[in-house]
Parts: sequence; C-alpha cells; structure tokens
Amino acid sequence: MNTFTNKMNLKKTIISLSLVTVALTGSFASAQSNRDTITAVGSSTVYPFSTVVAERFGKNTNFKTPKIESTGTGGGMKLFCASNAINTPDLSNASRRMKKSEFDMCVKNGVTSITEVLVGYDGIVVANSNTTKPMKITRKELFLALAKDVPARNGSETLVANPYKLWSDINPTLPANKIEVLGPPPTSGTRDAFAELVLEGGCKKFSWIKAIKKQNKSKYKEICHSVREDHAYIEAGENDNLIVQKLSANTKAFGIFGFSFLDQNSDKLQGSIIDGQSPTFEAIADGSYPVSRPLYFYVKNAHVNKVPGILEFLKEFTSEAAMGEEGYLTDKGLIPLGTEKLVKVRQSVLSLSPLVLN
Repeated sequence: MNTFTNKMNLKKTIISLSLVTVALTGSFASAQSNRDTITAVGSSTVYPFSTVVAERFGKNTNFKTPKIESTGTGGGMKLFCASNAINTPDLSNASRRMKKSEFDMCVKNGVTSITEVLVGYDGIVVANSNTTKPMKITRKELFLALAKDVPARNGSETLVANPYKLWSDINPTLPANKIEVLGPPPTSGTRDAFAELVLEGGCKKFSWIKAIKKQNKSKYKEICHSVREDHAYIEAGENDNLIVQKLSANTKAFGIFGFSFLDQNSDKLQGSIIDGQSPTFEAIADGSYPVSRPLYFYVKNAHVNKVPGILEFLKEFTSEAAMGEEGYLTDKGLIPLGTEKLVKVRQSVLSLSPLVLN
C-alpha cells in the first residue's frame, strides 16, 4: 500500500471519528434539551411541602415525579440564578423572600423572567426537649444570648464581646444552664429570618443601637445580625432528625427551626414562649406569634416550555387541595394564606407574572 493510500485511509478514519463525536455530542445536547423531570433546589423548610406535592403530582399525572433537593435557601438561589441553561434548576424554594442581590445575580446571568410563588406562612421556634419546662423568653434576651457583640453590662453605650455564659446571667428568672443553641448555617433562609425577626427584633430594643440605623445601615445590620462564634451557637443541619436526637439527649440545649418541623416532632420537642406567646398554628396564622415569616418558591419562566409539566405542577401546588385552609399541606404544618389571598396568588402564578424587585 503506497503512501497516498495510507493518507487517504487515515483521513477517512479521522472523518468517521469526527462524525461519531458530532453524533454523540448532538445526542447529549438533545437529551439535555429534552429533560423530562422538573428539578427544584433550596430551602429545607419548604422542602417537605414541595416533596409532598411532587409525590402526588408524580402519582396522579402522566409526568415524572419532580426531583426536590434541600440545599438551603442561599445555596439554592446560587444554583437557580447561575443561568437559563437546561441543566440548571427550574424552581428554587426559599424560607424568605428573594434578596435584591440575588435578583440582580439572576438578571446578570440572563435569568430575567422569574415568577414568585407565596406558599404560606411558618413560624421560627426556639425549641427544646418536652421533658423539661418550656422556657419563657423575650427577643431582647435572645439577642443578648446569641449576638456576637452586645451592650456592656454597665449600661454605657458601648459594645463588648458577648460575655454571657448562662441563661441566668441575662435574667435570673431564666434557667441557670449553659447557653447552647443548635442553629441553621448562614446559607439557610431560616438563619436570615431568625436574624431579622429575633436578633434584630431584640437588638432595636436598645434605643441607641436603633439610632445607628439612620446613620449607618451596614453597621447597624452587622451589630444586630452577627451571631457569636464561641460555641454557644452551634451551626447544625436544619429540619434534620439528628437535631431531634441531640435535643432529646441534651435536655438543656435548644434548637432553632421552623414550626412545621416542631409540629412533626411534637411528641419529643416543645417551643419556647417568646414575648409571651407560644408558637401555635393559630398564633402564627393570626400574627400574634412575633416570629413568623412567609415561605416562597421561584420559577424560571424560560424553562416552562422546555421541561414538561412545570405549569401543571404549579397548578397542583397552588390548588385549594394543596395550599387551601383544608389542604393537605396544612397536615405538614403549613400555615395557609387564606382563601382570597390564595386566589390572587394562583392567578399571578398561572399567568407567570414576572417578579420585579427594585
């Protein structure tokens, strides 16, 4: 075989391999563009609600059961806002509203059409083993127990590293036990909501700190939202059975999580009475419990016509059967929106109204 023939055969081989590569690449791209399973990431608080809806949706329709992952609200937003590519999540659960910085991140990455879904309400609880007496505490006392820096004991308008070791150091009527609280990590929406509703709620009881907000908002937030780092506050998983085990084993420790998780473990845990109000379904629904928050999920509208079943999933999630006052999600601890509000939310969601955050 001469040199010319060898070269021709080599060229044919290269072309054949190239065609195979193109075909395989095309098949992979086609598989990616024809993804047939809805994917959701985000809040561990919203996770059980989304999971229940997903399971029913998969069972009662011809669509596949959506894949729901618990990544934390902040982590979910990063994945959701990465791009409009088909390999990014369709939905992102959140135990607080999307931040302006997250919205801007989405827009920067081309995710410019997002629908916000208000699911219902939840309360944040400070819970411990129900084998002991429930603790009665205020948000001001919780701030003093868990903030990184607190007002000096001498009453001066100065901040010092948190000196409190026992609950009774803050108020002699509180237990003479070491301050030990298992709480969510910074990526959690529950952590964000706890910082805003509890820590800041107690922090602004000090008028001189409250006054800082008008002068320097970032400094005010740093004071009121920063959590101590000396092991009195221990970052732990959220809505995790491991927390139940730890609180059952150490009856002097407390945990921070959503009311829905407390409701599911009421045979072992109890919520503290905060500012005179117990965390109950009714108290959260009527707003008398001071530490309640809305729950959301967000939809990437660019995926609605690319991934089958998204609009149908939204119909199921926002249905009266799911989110209504007698809906199956209330059995999981969700505090419903109320009939009129639910109707408005459903209309907005099913029309895929784009979110605007200024």
